[in-house]
Amino acid sequence: MTNDMIIQATKEYQTPAYIFDLDMLRNRLAMIQKSLGYDITLCYAMKANPFLVSAMDNLVERFEVCSPGEFRICERNGVDMKRIVLSGVNKEETEITRVIDTYGNDIIFTVESLEHLRIFNTYANNHRLPLTVLLRVTSGNQFGVSEECIEQIIENRKDYPFIDFRGLQFYSGTQKKGLSKISEELQKLDSLCSRLKSQYGFTVKELEYGPGFYVPYFANEEDVDDAALLNEFRELLNNLEFDGQITLEMGRFMVAYCGYYMTSIIDYKENDGQNYCIIDGGIHHLNYYGQTMAMKLPHFLKIPDTPEVEAIPHTICGSLCTTADVLVRQLPLKNLQLCDILVFERLGAYSVTEGIYLFLSRDLPQIIFYSEADGFKLIRDTMTTDILNN
Repeated sequence: MTNDMIIQATKEYQTPAYIFDLDMLRNRLAMIQKSLGYDITLCYAMKANPFLVSAMDNLVERFEVCSPGEFRICERNGVDMKRIVLSGVNKEETEITRVIDTYGNDIIFTVESLEHLRIFNTYANNHRLPLTVLLRVTSGNQFGVSEECIEQIIENRKDYPFIDFRGLQFYSGTQKKGLSKISEELQKLDSLCSRLKSQYGFTVKELEYGPGFYVPYFANEEDVDDAALLNEFRELLNNLEFDGQITLEMGRFMVAYCGYYMTSIIDYKENDGQNYCIIDGGIHHLNYYGQTMAMKLPHFLKIPDTPEVEAIPHTICGSLCTTADVLVRQLPLKNLQLCDILVFERLGAYSVTEGIYLFLSRDLPQIIFYSEADGFKLIRDTMTTDILNN
């Protein structure tokens, strides 16, 4: 989306608001798929931005769903259940029963505990219905189960006659700079697959892996040649002994670049030698991964821009009644005026849902889609939250 289009959006819509550029999203997904190869299955971790589920429908093969609420979003968007991997550490038996009662065995489920396996096995045995699962390998936290536990499950797989153990799932975290950690993880998973084959005669048919690629959010961080990175990553995949289906689960890496957040300047002042700028948004809307004490400078635009004027550093504060509501310290702004608009970039992932939205009962921002074919489209209007806090 060009600066001219952003300026147009500031004239057509009120602030605060999020804009998601669907053309940029499509171009990025095309680049990712081409760089990785079309034999690689792409899975969108919808927790990164659930508003983009409908836009991602023709761009990815699968959706990773981690809660009953996310599942209902997929239902309302008409997502084919065969494209869903239902994940998450808290799988309530009543919800799992509802899902299978409604959709049968179309969905792939993750197993993150022996309790999960009990739930699936009980249902499958009672209904004599085969269910497909991926065993999640822990990365040393509350998610998944140990390799030893997986080996025990596979060794005793005859105890689960209606469970199709399709493969393994693994995700250890995000914002990995470079490929060294990723290479170690892939080698570990490859070794586990080989061990399951040699010791238990079990062939892993699918490996779902979340690489956690890096997104540079701040101005002092070097941009990454993502196509080159993905080409190198593909070489790592080519060197695996595993020859089954590889599914890559990604969220931030897919959608971060397509998002913008617009907020208006409603006041400014100088207190004790420090310039302050008050906006109509705040930290309840804007959350960058790795932002510490608002000391990092994000990519942003000021509208209107006056390049010939000297920039003056301002501390950008939001509308919440807390000293913690500081977005950026020492943001260089030129010719600051009331009603000027700040546009923060690379906000396609997480900020739209991660903020403390109910604090102080402030309204939820508008959400807008943009594409060259359809122009701007209001997806969600401003919503009040006070009724939720009453």
